[in-house]
Amino acid sequence: MLIRFNPSLIIAGTDEAGRGCLAGPVTAAAVILDGHTEYEQLNDSKKLSVGLRNMIRPLIEQHAICYSVAHLHPETIDEINILNASIEAMHHALSDLKQNPEKILVDGNRFKPYGAVPYECVIKGDGKYLSIAAASVLAKTYRDAYMEKIHEEYPMYNWKKNKGYPTAEHREAIKKYGVSPYHRKSFQLLPKQLKLEL
Repeated sequence: MLIRFNPSLIIAGTDEAGRGCLAGPVTAAAVILDGHTEYEQLNDSKKLSVGLRNMIRPLIEQHAICYSVAHLHPETIDEINILNASIEAMHHALSDLKQNPEKILVDGNRFKPYGAVPYECVIKGDGKYLSIAAASVLAKTYRDAYMEKIHEEYPMYNWKKNKGYPTAEHREAIKKYGVSPYHRKSFQLLPKQLKLEL
């Protein structure tokens, strides 16, 4: 059973998706939920089927006080590294919220101060707090939709299926076709024994 944090505070939950991918953006979402809507099936997005995620997303968007989603693209990931890019994407999402939070709940164990707003890092927070779970669903569904869109441009990598994650099929396509503009050049795109001309 996921719980709400302190209902007397304006809480923003934030989470990211796509951190371990070889291609595409890291995508973060921030959500401030209202204090009374029930989300019976809401959970960590990784524990939900694609159908459930896509069913819950419009409910979150309809009932949340506000929400925001931000993509940070491979060139930035390569420049500042994936951890910093993940945190920066969360900061972008928070800054686009229509209401300022009084506290931020962050999934994971690493974050950087966002102005003077107090924050709490919660390991596996997307399975503990509603606002983080809502952010995880938005980040995942928006990123998946982005990957399906760029799949049309580069179908050989099959991003509509693997979403940029390092599957055997994805690595085989990189080996065969080389890298696309959407690949993260700072990541180990192929096993060490295989050389890749960048």
